Amino acid sequence: MAILHVRNFPTDLYQYIQEQAATENRSLSAQVIMLLQSAVESAHKRRSQAEILSEIRRRRVQPSPGTLDSATLLREDRDR
Repeated sequence: MAILHVRNFPTDLYQYIQEQAATENRSLSAQVIMLLQSAVESAHKRRSQAEILSEIRRRRVQPSPGTLDSATLLREDRDR
């Protein structure tokens, strides 16, 4: 298994993770691994803006030929 060393780690963050580890009955190393794994999985699941826009465009309803748009329908209704 690989070893990871982190320098200049903020003291307050270290203490917070240490407290979390104690609460979860984990070692500090196990807690850090769990937090990193969760963060990486979460980031991997997020879709890019381009993917989201592509999905929106794919789902967008296109009016069928000959269908009047809402502005035209409103004008006709007001003209009555």
